[in-house]
Formats: sequence, C-alpha cells, structure tokens
Amino acid sequence: MNECEVKGVAEMFGEDVFNDTVMQERLPKKVYKELRKTIDGGKELDPMTAEVVAEAMKDWAIERGATHYTHWFQPLTGITAEKHEAFISPTRPDGKILMEFSGKELIKGEPDASSFPSGGLRATFEARGYTAWDCTSPAFVRHDAAGAILCIPTAFCSYTGEALDMKTPLLRSMEALNNQALRLLKLFGNTTSKKVTASVGAEQEYFLVDRSQYLKRKDLIYTGHTLFGAMPPKGQELNDQYFGSIREKVGAFMKALNEELWKLGVSAKTQHNEVAPGQHELAPIYTEANIAVDQNQLMMEVMKKVAERQGMTCLLHEKPFSGMNGSGKHNNWSIVTDDGINLLDPGKTPHDNVQFLLVLTCILKAVDEHADLLRESAADVGNDYRLGANEAPPAILSVFVGEQLQDVLTQLITTGSATSSKQGEIMNTGVKTLPDFMKDATDRNRTSPFAFTGNKFEFRMVGSSDSIAAPNTVLNVIVAEAFADACDTLEKAGNFEEAVHDLIKKYATDHQRVVFNGNGYSEEWVAEAERRGLPNIKSMVDAIPAIVTDKAVELYSRFGIFTRTELESRAEIKYEEYSKEVNIEAMTMIDMASKSLIPACVRYSHALAKTVLALKEAGADSSVASDLLSEVTSLTKEARDALGRLSEDDEKGSAMEDGREKAVYYHDVIKADMAALRAPIDRLEMIVDKECWPMPSYGDMLFEV
Repeated sequence: MNECEVKGVAEMFGEDVFNDTVMQERLPKKVYKELRKTIDGGKELDPMTAEVVAEAMKDWAIERGATHYTHWFQPLTGITAEKHEAFISPTRPDGKILMEFSGKELIKGEPDASSFPSGGLRATFEARGYTAWDCTSPAFVRHDAAGAILCIPTAFCSYTGEALDMKTPLLRSMEALNNQALRLLKLFGNTTSKKVTASVGAEQEYFLVDRSQYLKRKDLIYTGHTLFGAMPPKGQELNDQYFGSIREKVGAFMKALNEELWKLGVSAKTQHNEVAPGQHELAPIYTEANIAVDQNQLMMEVMKKVAERQGMTCLLHEKPFSGMNGSGKHNNWSIVTDDGINLLDPGKTPHDNVQFLLVLTCILKAVDEHADLLRESAADVGNDYRLGANEAPPAILSVFVGEQLQDVLTQLITTGSATSSKQGEIMNTGVKTLPDFMKDATDRNRTSPFAFTGNKFEFRMVGSSDSIAAPNTVLNVIVAEAFADACDTLEKAGNFEEAVHDLIKKYATDHQRVVFNGNGYSEEWVAEAERRGLPNIKSMVDAIPAIVTDKAVELYSRFGIFTRTELESRAEIKYEEYSKEVNIEAMTMIDMASKSLIPACVRYSHALAKTVLALKEAGADSSVASDLLSEVTSLTKEARDALGRLSEDDEKGSAMEDGREKAVYYHDVIKADMAALRAPIDRLEMIVDKECWPMPSYGDMLFEV
C-alpha cells in the first residue's frame, strides 16, 4: 500500500500547504488575526506580522523537508517562474550554518525584470523587478527531483510599478468586482455581506502519449503539437473513447496525479476520458479566482512531471493532432459572497428574483459590449487551430441562457414584466425499477462559448495550455463596469423598484442580440451573427487590437487594472509571441522535411525505381509499381517546392522588425506555406512503406498508451 492509501485522502489532503489550519496552529492568535485581516479585508500587512509568519512558515517547511524557498510567480510567458534560495545564512563561529528566513525575504524578491517579456516597459539594461507576496494564495512545499521547495505565490512588477505578470491585474480586477458588487448588494438592502469574490473552476483537458514515441517527433518536442501526420484508420468516429473505461497505464497516471495534487491542496475531483483517443480531462472543485489560477498552473506542472515519471508525456497544446478534437479549458465562473450567497443562483422562480435578473442582464451587457476583449483573453497560437473548428466554441461570442431564462427575458422585452418561469418536469424513464427524478428546466449547450449552467457561466473558449488569469481578469472587470453603471443609475433613483425594473428591461432589450441558444457550429449562425452585428474574430492576430482600443483603455483605467502603457506593452508582447511561435513551427517543419521526411520519400522512390526496373527486365507487369513511383515522385516534388517557398518566406519574415506587421505576415503568408508543405507529406505518409517512414504515426501515439 502506498502512503496515500495508508493515510486516507482526508488526512493527507493539503498536507504540503501552509493553509489556514496550519496558520492557526503555528501562529500566535494576535498574529493570525492580523494576517486574516490582510487576507480577508485587504488590510496592509504589518512588517512585524510578516516576521512572525516567515519564521513559522520556514519551520513548517523545513519539517516538510524543504531546504530552499522560491517566490513562485507568473510572468507573461504563459508558465510559472521561480528562483530557488537556500534557507542557509552565514556560518556561525563554530562552522555551523543557520537556517533563517526573514519577513523581508517573505514579502519581497528580486528577479531580473529585463529577461522576461515586458513589451518595452523595461530596457535590457534596466534589470530590477520585484516579486511581492500574495498572502491570499497559500504557500506550499513542492517535492520533486530538486528536493523539497517552499513555493510562495507572488505578484511580479517592474521597478517603476508596471505589472509584468498575470496575477497583478487579476488581483486588481477582483478588488474592482468586489467593490461594485457590494454597491449593488447594498441597493437591495444587504448589509451583512462584506466581501464578494469570483469563484472559478477550470476543467483541464490534456493528451497522454508514450514518451519513447514523443521523443521521436521533433514537432512535439519543439512545438507541443504535430506539424505533420495522416489520420489513422480509426479516430474518434465511434465516440467510444468518451467516458470509456480508463486504460491501466492512464489509470495509474491519474491515481499518482490525484495524490500529488491533493497533498498540494488542489481539490482534483472529476476525471474521465475525453472524445479523442489519448485525450482526458481533470476538473477541480471551485475556489476563489486567484487561488484557482494558481492551482491550475500547478495542475499543469504536476501533470507534466507525473507523466514523465511514468514513461509518458502530457500534451497541453490546444491541437496536438490535426483531425482530432483539440483540448480546451472550460472556465466556470460565478460570483459568491463571504456569507455564501451565489449572485448567479436564479432560485426556483427567477422571474421573481429581481437581484438575479439585474445581475444576469448586467452580464449580458458586459459580454455584448466587450466581446472583443473576452475573445482576445482566449487568443493564443494554439487556440487558432481549435476555435471555430466545430469541436470547440465558435470564434463568435454569444451567451446561452437556456429555455427558462430565455422565456423570462422574452417576457421582459415584449410585455415589460415577467410573471412566470418554466419549471423542470419529472423525468420518466419508462422503467419501473429506475427512480423518477426532476430534470432541469433547461438543457445544456456544448456549442456555446459562454453558457449559463445553473448557477454559473461556463466560458468555453479558453485554451488548454493557457493561464486562466487573463479570461478571469476580463470577466471580473467587464462585469464590475456593468455593476458600476447600474449602481450609478439606481443610486440616484427616486423609486428604486421602478428604476431597477426599467433598467433590467433596458439591458435585456439593448443586449438581446448576444443571446443565442442554438447550434453555434452551424453556418446559419455565422450569417445570423453577422446580421446581428456580432464580431467574428478568427485569429489571435485579429484579436490583439482589442486591448488597445480607446474603449479598452477607458475600461481598464477606470478600475485601475492597466494603464495605456501597460496595455500597449502587452499588445507588443502578444504580436512578438505570435511571430516567434509560428516561426518555431515553420523552422521545425523545414528541419523535419529537409532532413528526414523528404529524404525518406526519395529513398523510397529509389527502391521503387529499382523494383520497376527489375520487373521490366523480368518481363513482368510493372504498371502498378510505375504508377506508385509516379505518384510518390510527384508528391515529393510538390513537397520540395513547398519547402523551398516556406524557407524563402520564413527567411523574409525573420528579418522583419517585431510588431503587428510581422505577426500579420506570419499569419497570412507563413501559415499558408506551412499548410502547403504539410498536405503532400501527409499524403506520402499513407503511401510510403511504414518501415521507411522516419517517425511514429498518429496511430502509434494515440492507441499505444
């Protein structure tokens, strides 16, 4: 039996986390109360409190085996960063060392700001940047090959105060949402709720492949997804992978993954096979947005390490295999008070729930007015391969509210008031031995990018490899703005009940164009969305300009999330990221095609030519071999010509200055060249003898785990 089975899940859950239970046990009562005031109420942290917390945290971490600590932060690279510092201090006169950790070391660190993406905010010679302890997200001890490391979640900013990370704007947006939601609640007579937070649960999709196969694919190693590859005879056509029996090797991975995550306080709950072969999903229990972001980053890191230990590789790219379903990260978002009120709970009769209807219509207003920002928050190079491909949400932002709420909204719009709500019915299975039960009043819609699912919204656009910080920052701030606008109106109203009724009707009417309950994959919806005036932003390059519009600058400045300079720098980073990633993909294709794939086709052609010659000399029929030789030769020439164009065009692109023009060039020219090179080589894979093909096929990777 392993350690987890001996202890039991409840006993070992969170054992490597400096959580509230540990703090209550190890901190003096006064210090604990002061720290909770900072965590819960935003009170500035007292230096003396920090000193006591640091000492307790160090002692606890050392007991867990830690020798080093790190400020664990999330720069604009999409992954986390860390620099390990030993607890040891200068030696004593007797030659022994001291194990020390001060409040100053806890609160602040100093990494090199110029070596992380800054979009021009920091010059190469301006290196100073600061990490600042985020006490709202608990520290934890991570055990791996480097030993036991105390990881302290932190924000990261430049010497001049600009945000250089994903966490700082998220925390700012959470404050904005809290402030405006409390204003709204106060209007409805709520004086007991003291804090409102966004509650988030991110469903993480991923692929597992055999590591020995992975190491034979340069495209997977360099880019995280396949740049060449023909479909195997069997894919996902039979839908037999989805929720299917979990294979032994995958089950062992999931078991080890759960144990590590549980020790780290990540409430990994739901696991299953996804639609594509080799694809799986893990979903946690919801928690505060800031903690959810940290835990999702941790989840992705642990997935990769556990897979490698077990002879596999975890692929988090949005589209590892062309022709197969890609991977997303459904971001479930709701708004909850500190005393347990979910502002997105419609109750049994939503037509009577005025507070809910105002919250709902405010969200419709927010999504309609800032659809471009939400779309941009889910934009990355990998997601360009996935969104709008009839396997994930379309690139058009719409809101699914379901039959029940749609009926309520229709009543409001057409008659000015809602007097009834559709109710769920008894589900009668027709089998006497099966229990009857109440079914929901509304079905789900898997094609909607932003769907209401009972007491939350599910933002389904987010890519599997992405940080969920950006989409939650956007959700928080656009809803905060809608709440603020509503409060500005209602706080001046002479008759609150009439004013709130009129405002709900106005928002429902003005923003009904964003509500769509039908098939988001259909061509008819694309045409209908265009008629409604909804944006259809198809690529990352097209999405980036949204963050530097005057509207966006005004929004973010109003709530102190970003300055114009910070937004412009982030746009530059995103353009540069796009160009670099596509350039790496192009260079990888050039390398694979020129050094491996085309030479393999030439060798096969040579073998075919010898066969044709031998058949002719023997007086046998050589027509089949001749036709095959002709096809292989023609496709190889097509691939060689496409390789030449890609090499030439990529060389031109590499010489361009970073910025929007270069990103557009890589999108319009290089991506087309890559597709032209892939097409003949994928056809050749289906013709060339498997023994001659220099890398594992899709079938080898997807069905051998």
